Amino acid sequence: MLGDSASERAFYSFGCGLARLVYRVRAIGLDNLPSGGFLLVPNHITWVDAIVLQLSCPRPVRFIIDEEFYRKPVLKLPLRMVRVIPIDRRKPREAIRRATEQIEAGQIVCIFPEGQLSRTGTLTRLQRGYEMIARHARCPVVPVFLDQLWGSIFSFRGGKFFRKWPKHFPYRATVAFGNPLPAEEATIARVHEDLLKLGADCFEQRPELRQHLARRALRGLKRSPFSTLVIDGMDGSKLSRGKLLGISIALGRYLRKNSHEKRIAIVLPASKGAVVANLAVALANKIPVGLNFTASADAVASAISHAEIQTAISAKQFHGRLSNFPWPPNVVFLDELLPKLKMQILFWWIMGIVTPNFLLARWLDLPRQGGHEEAVLLFTSGSSGEPKGVVLSHHNIIGNVAQFTVMLDAAPEDSLLASLPFFHSFGCTVTLWYPLIEGTPIVTYPNPLEAAKNAELVEKYRITVVLATPTFLRAYLRKAEQHQLRSTRLVIVGAEKMPLDLSEKFLERFGKRVMEGYGLTETSPVVSVNLPDPTPERADVKQQMLYRLGSVGKMAAGIAAEIRNPETKEKLSIYDSGMLWLRGPNIFEGYLKDPKRTAEVLHNRWLKTGDIGRLDEDGFLYIEGRLSRFSKIGGEMVPHEVVEQKIIAALGLEGSERRIAICGVPDEAKGEALLLLTAEPIEIDKLRAALNEAGVPNLWIPKRSVVVENIPVLASGKLDIRGCQELAQSPTNA
Repeated sequence: MLGDSASERAFYSFGCGLARLVYRVRAIGLDNLPSGGFLLVPNHITWVDAIVLQLSCPRPVRFIIDEEFYRKPVLKLPLRMVRVIPIDRRKPREAIRRATEQIEAGQIVCIFPEGQLSRTGTLTRLQRGYEMIARHARCPVVPVFLDQLWGSIFSFRGGKFFRKWPKHFPYRATVAFGNPLPAEEATIARVHEDLLKLGADCFEQRPELRQHLARRALRGLKRSPFSTLVIDGMDGSKLSRGKLLGISIALGRYLRKNSHEKRIAIVLPASKGAVVANLAVALANKIPVGLNFTASADAVASAISHAEIQTAISAKQFHGRLSNFPWPPNVVFLDELLPKLKMQILFWWIMGIVTPNFLLARWLDLPRQGGHEEAVLLFTSGSSGEPKGVVLSHHNIIGNVAQFTVMLDAAPEDSLLASLPFFHSFGCTVTLWYPLIEGTPIVTYPNPLEAAKNAELVEKYRITVVLATPTFLRAYLRKAEQHQLRSTRLVIVGAEKMPLDLSEKFLERFGKRVMEGYGLTETSPVVSVNLPDPTPERADVKQQMLYRLGSVGKMAAGIAAEIRNPETKEKLSIYDSGMLWLRGPNIFEGYLKDPKRTAEVLHNRWLKTGDIGRLDEDGFLYIEGRLSRFSKIGGEMVPHEVVEQKIIAALGLEGSERRIAICGVPDEAKGEALLLLTAEPIEIDKLRAALNEAGVPNLWIPKRSVVVENIPVLASGKLDIRGCQELAQSPTNA
């Protein structure tokens, strides 16, 4: 008979043997599986998830599947052979009863709690059906995560199933089994959180994360060596991948011979020279340090001293513009040195093309592995205090590039506008190392504030992806023509909160929706980003969202989140508001020579972000403000950014420049009070009346205002919180 154990075992042996010819599945967490019956709840990425899951599990699994598929003639016989449990969504009681019986008989039952295949590569909303089964059976619930299957021919990556070539053969996948949860604890929020954590565990198993950053770039540049990778927006000159590699190897060997310290500073704006310099330092097996040439001389001098920098790479003309810059003892000028290396560049250009990747890496004496060793050093913007040296490892940069690669899903015709400075973490990872590793062309321009020129470049080179901060993007509203951004498919902003009016005006003027993302220097930096919603392949397929206004999008693959009480650190539901903690391959290694501040934010590889946030049931992340931008008034946490937006809306202060800022100042009665810094006089009584009419709570209304010459901002456009506090606490404003 079809249902007897002998025939079932034979079918499993044959089926699994066949599947192992195609898939190499690594299972982790098998020790977590209970010995009796239990319920498995995995994510759902491909049509073959059940096969991959069965390959990883040492016991047969009874899958609950939609009755529509069970009834298909071609599938019915094999599905009966493995004793699946069909479910009619309109009448689920029978399936719940049968699942309960199987679990009580000691079997493993699996239900995909999302109820549908992912069209986005991310977790979709979990449905409550699994909770009903778990409570009826009173059984443990084991979350399980399937990784690396997004991109297989059975996934929807690229907007289609099946119609693509497999990237690897045999195809490798990782399956992670989590700790069993009692039925009463297996809430949607808890299972969602555990699946994210298992996803982070799986991502850490990827072998490329252990490699050396220069080796990854070498591998990327050797693909299509004659294709243009960098176009310099200043003069229109181009660098192919092969030529870029040849120049960088020649410069790298010069640096290895003449500079014996391990860190070398790069003092250049976004340009082809800056790309060459960063890659050359990595190929010399040294650490590039992006110095913020817009920061104060004291801040730069502190960074140079802290990082023990003796050598900087720059250009003669640019050097002359930085009259007060505290240069280290040795400065290498690219425009003077590279002409002298002409023969070496030609030699390595040719060798880079004809020499196999592994031999070239060995010839250049590049370590096979980088792992958690320091690869890049960046300094924070210092918006809330002194800039800190953020140590990013090979593991961090390669991991975040891999995460961003999946999110962007670039097509061959895509290109990026690289105008963000490379000393900024967004520019460093996304417009420098991502193109070097993945091969997406970039057009560089040294000043992101020159919107007219940047828009001209977008139009001229048909750039498809524009990356900016909200402050830089506002300039496009004033200086860019509507038709100039016609080629763009993505406009992504980060680094600061995007004002709602900016999003609305940009959409109205250019017809492009601005995609807000979130990240920190300490997260390498990409954590999450809104993206365009995928187009369903059929009218009857439910739309899955990747964009939600007000959120900062869905988190990248491999990132886990916890929400904790800001004061007690008690863990809350991920759907509650609280301090956001993150774990993943992109979490930095620590602050340079600062174990005390490192210990304040890193706890067992979890990063305490300092931001107040939450997730919703669809996985969208909401950032409600930095903890440093909250005031505790009368026991209530008052968010400064929200108050600012309420004031802007009430008084009609939308515009291209920041004109107000809220600060917290000591108050005898309530511990703290709100002070409004304003670049123009505001009648506090008029403001109070407007905010009351808008329904703003009294605690959120500033007690007084102070007129200042201008609101302090950093070069990135972010609010200078420290500068604002100094103004607020100045004796003249007390």
